[in-house]
Amino acid sequence: MPSKARKVAIVGVGAVGASCAYALVNQSICDEIVLIGRSAEKVRADALDLSHCMDFTHNRTKVGTGTYADCRDADIVVLSAGVVMIPGGTRLDLAASSLEICREIVPQIVAAGFEGVFLVAANPVDVVTGIVLKLSGFPRSRVIGTGTSIDSARLKTLLAEHLPVDPRSINGYVLGEHGDSQFPAWSHVTIGGKPIRDILAQHGERFDRLDLDVIARQTRNAGWEILQAKGATTYGIASALASIARSILNNEHRIVAVSAYLEGEYGQSGLCAGVPAILTRDGMTEIVELNLTPGERRRFAESCGVIRGAMEALALDAIARS
Repeated sequence: MPSKARKVAIVGVGAVGASCAYALVNQSICDEIVLIGRSAEKVRADALDLSHCMDFTHNRTKVGTGTYADCRDADIVVLSAGVVMIPGGTRLDLAASSLEICREIVPQIVAAGFEGVFLVAANPVDVVTGIVLKLSGFPRSRVIGTGTSIDSARLKTLLAEHLPVDPRSINGYVLGEHGDSQFPAWSHVTIGGKPIRDILAQHGERFDRLDLDVIARQTRNAGWEILQAKGATTYGIASALASIARSILNNEHRIVAVSAYLEGEYGQSGLCAGVPAILTRDGMTEIVELNLTPGERRRFAESCGVIRGAMEALALDAIARS
């Protein structure tokens, strides 16, 4: 059972896992962090390094190393173990390797008695979230992925470069695959509550350099731009993980675009995709089904088709749920 102390276990302490731990510590989101990874020496060094942050933070977070057995009383297990993306490929190219990693990790975490929420960051995140759901046998509320949370944040940041507002005053979501088939649901993007298409229609000359198609493309390609320049995306996804963890631990009922298992929502079933969902102490408690335009609904179906194709290629239906 989860402990009284807010505890997060991070499995996979590479660039993303370590950055996630750093974000959790600096934002004082939890009371305890357990780092679990293949390289014991590297994991111990990360834990020691993170422990030296305490004098500069608002809360003392206990940081240590552990094994899968230490997931037993965790509230959240962050799964960031995976292979590094190769420039020129796609996230879907990592699916087979991610499946093998999950087959090794997930059953051991479940066998340890873990009863919290799986939070998946490994790519391709929608496929991996589906894998974890099947391997764990958990209800869909307790297995979620970062999905298009980071893409939605990128969208808001890009829009704020053209509009005189803070990104946090922009509301909207990128839907579908965290990958090449993703798309912004422009019909639901608002600035201070006002639809962005209304703003562009009324102030065309003022915002004539704001091209929504260009913004969508830049949002989709942002991760690859970072990957090609520095080898991995770290800070943005780490902040997304920390924000999702905070929403769960604090029972915030906040709506975030996460990768969630669909059971008829948006006309899709049997796969995980990026959709806005309500996050509470119990995980993903409800998917928010937006009233999409016919074009957006078609694009969502196409994106789900990409995810479903990757799942079928892995023969995920053959994976028996525990």
